[in-house]
Amino acid sequence: MKIYLNSDEINLPLLPGDVSEPIWSALIDGTYEAKEAYWVKKAVVRGDRILELGAGLGIIATVLAATEDVHICAFDAHPGMVELAQNVIRANNRNNVTLAQGLMTAGAPRDFQFYLREDFWMSSIFETQGPFQQAITLKSINVDEFIVAAGITLLVMDIEGGEEYLLQNAQLPGVERVFVELHDHLYGLSGIRRMTTAMARKGFAYDPRGSSGACVLFSRDSGKRQYEGQ
Repeated sequence: MKIYLNSDEINLPLLPGDVSEPIWSALIDGTYEAKEAYWVKKAVVRGDRILELGAGLGIIATVLAATEDVHICAFDAHPGMVELAQNVIRANNRNNVTLAQGLMTAGAPRDFQFYLREDFWMSSIFETQGPFQQAITLKSINVDEFIVAAGITLLVMDIEGGEEYLLQNAQLPGVERVFVELHDHLYGLSGIRRMTTAMARKGFAYDPRGSSGACVLFSRDSGKRQYEGQ
C-alpha cells in the first residue's frame, strides 16, 4: 500500500494483521503521523546527522531521509517494530537510515522495564499507562555518549513520556535542534515546565517556527531569523 503525508509518497509493505486495528485505520485514512511528518520537516536541514528515538513504523525516518546529505540513526525499544520499520525503510530506498532496537536515556546504562501494548504507539516504560501484553527488560544506552560518537545535530523523539526525564537530564552536546512530541497527559503542565526550563539552561529556546501543539521544536538560541514568507 501507499500513503501520502503532505507531498511525500511512502510505500508501506504492511498487512492489516501487522498492526492493531486503530493503527491500520489511521494509516488508511491518512492521519497516522501526518501532523508529525509535516512539522518535523521544518526541523531538518541539509547535512544533519539525526538521532530518532521511537522510530515506530519507520515513517518519520523515511520522511527525514528525503533531505539531501542527511543520515539518520533510528532506534525503537519495541522488538516487533524494528523489523516492520526496516521493511518500510527498504521499500522506500532510504539507504541513509540505520535502524536498531534500543532504549536511550540520560545517564549510565541501567535496566528498565518496557511494557509492550497491542497499539505499539502506547508501548512505554510506564506500567500505569494502560493494560499491556508483555513486560521486557532492556538495558538503556547513554544518549549523550551516542550523540558525541555519531556527531548528532538533530534529535527527534516520540517516546511516550520518556522525554521528560531525558530532556531534563541529558546534556545534548553538539545538538542544534530537538523535535519532540510531548505527552502532557502523563506528566501535566508541571512536567512541560520542567522540560522547558531544563532546555533553556542548555541554551535551547522554544521555536514557534517549527512547533504546533504537542509537536515542539527546541532550537539553540542563535539570534533573530526570518520567518518563512518574509
